[in-house]
Formats: sequence, C-alpha cells, structure tokens
Amino acid sequence: MRPDRQSQSRHTRLRVFTWHVHGSYLYYLAQAPHDFIVPVKPGRPEGYGGRCGTLPWPSNLLEAPAQEVRNLEFDCILFQARRNYLEDQYEILSAAQRRLPRIFLEHDPPREHPTDTRHVVDDPELLLVHVTPFNELMWDSGRTPTRVIDHGVTVPAGVRYGGELERGLVVVNGLASRGRRCGADLFERTRKEVPLDLVGMDSAGLGGLGEIRHHQLPAFAARYRFFFNPIRYTSMGLAVCEAMMLGMPVVGLATTEMAAAVENGVSGYVDTCLETLIGRMRHLLASPAEARRLGEGARRRALQRFHIDRFIRDWDETLHSVSTAKPAIRSASAEGTLGEQTA
Repeated sequence: MRPDRQSQSRHTRLRVFTWHVHGSYLYYLAQAPHDFIVPVKPGRPEGYGGRCGTLPWPSNLLEAPAQEVRNLEFDCILFQARRNYLEDQYEILSAAQRRLPRIFLEHDPPREHPTDTRHVVDDPELLLVHVTPFNELMWDSGRTPTRVIDHGVTVPAGVRYGGELERGLVVVNGLASRGRRCGADLFERTRKEVPLDLVGMDSAGLGGLGEIRHHQLPAFAARYRFFFNPIRYTSMGLAVCEAMMLGMPVVGLATTEMAAAVENGVSGYVDTCLETLIGRMRHLLASPAEARRLGEGARRRALQRFHIDRFIRDWDETLHSVSTAKPAIRSASAEGTLGEQTA
C-alpha cells in the first residue's frame, strides 16, 4: 500500500511521466532521485524517442510503450512542449491521469511576439516552470503560477579548459535550418574574420565538423581558445553552461539570458554589436593568459549558478511540492508495470 501524499517525506521517490523533447535536458533532469517514464512508439517519432541517441541515460529513465501508458501509475505529469499539452495527453493518458498534479516545463522564450504572447497553458492548478528568468519575464503566463529553475550541468572530472587551439568553437544543432534566430548569418560573417569551428547535428552542411557525442564534447571543446554563441533569440543554451563549467571564456550576443549570465571582462564578453565581439575574439586569440583569466571567471560563475546539485535540489523540491499539493488520484491501474524496454 502506498502512503497518502500528504504523509510523503521529501525523500519519497516519485514516478514522473514526461516526453523526450530535449535530450540533453532530459539527461540532466533524470539525475534527480526519481523515476522518469517516457513513452515510445514504433520508429521513435518526435516526442516518443525514449532512451534514444548516444547519451548515457541513467537507469531511472524508463521507457513505456505509448499504448500501455494509460495503465500505469504516476505521481506527476510533466509536459515539455505545446503538443504534449494540446494533443499527446489526450491520446495516451487516461482521464484519471490527466487529473494528476501537472507541471509544464517551458524551454523557450515566446516566438510569436516577444512580450505579448499568452502561454498555451492558462491554468491556476498547473505549475509553469521556466528555465531562465528572461523567459519568465517575457511570457504572458495568465493565471498560471510560475517558477524558474536555472539549468544544471556537469562536465567530466579532470576535464578543464586548456585553450591551446587558437580557434573559437560554436556548438549549435541544425544551425543551417534554424536560420537567423540561431545566428547562422552571424556565424558565416564571423568566421570570415576569425577562425571558428562549428559542431553539432547537421553542421557538416555549413562546413562544420559534424556531431560530437555528449560525453566526448567537453574534452573536445576544452582545447579551443573561446566559445562563441551566435544565437540571437533562444533560451540559455546548455552548451554555453557546459563551456563555462569547463572554464572556457564565452563570447556571445547580449540578448536573452546571456546578458545576465556572462559578465563582460569577468567571464567573457557579450554585446549587441558583432564587430565589437569580433574584436574581442581577436584579442583572446592573441592573449591566451587573458582567455584563461576569463575562463576562470566563467567557471566560478557556472559553479554558482549552474551546479548540478542545485538543479537537482530545485527539481526535487518542485516535484514534491506539486505532487503533495492535491489528494492522491490514482490512474487506471494502481499496480501497472512498465512494458519491457524496446530496442
């Protein structure tokens, strides 16, 4: 017999149902001491990829065939995309499961209009979690209560910034197809002025080096003199946080959360003038000692703001507070079990 929710301690292990939306974020989220169940479909289409890809998924990330989800028991539903909320939940969750405590994890700032876009969720009984203060500031969240949980990242022990390679590194997935918003044009302009390498999914199309596996990227990146983030408008990238944790100086646009995360002359340089940033990059290429000093500042900042332990504490507290806010509502099958994991 499971205990009543109101008597659960902070140490209770919860069963959280969610979708695979952003792989790297899901990897870090699954470091929390709970079981995360993700649905899979044949062919593993978007949102239903489960434990796909090359990330070293922890054992508490569990797969469930989508058609079996309505027969399982959960403590909380975690939406991570508009489609999850508007369509997927009605397709694979039971009516009882849809009444469970719910969180919507919003990964991005508003796209339609930067200040006047109403969030798709307008529900005082659901918690809307933003990944940056900038995102919370810009969304019109209506009646929905909100909370910010900053990113948390890790890098392998012993892997630290070296900076011996006199080049800058850009890490963006699908940069060619994501266009101006992610700074494809800025990358092209900048690499005519300073030596830059691009890595990420489909980067070869822009003359990049292809995709580097997540666990290999820190050692690969640490050799570069600086990290350049050309993205105009998106959330604070996990790759930026990871670079800072390595001790890499960061150069980027003073837009979105970057303006608050990177301090000029302390952890790197941010500006809205590309020519100014190009000058900063040239200076770092010519001054390895200065690059190292800024890298040390970047690591200090990352340890303060993006430490994985803080991230886990924030999510642990949030999941428990949401899951204990209402009486227990059991799903269709109180003793449902996961189907065998699919290949």
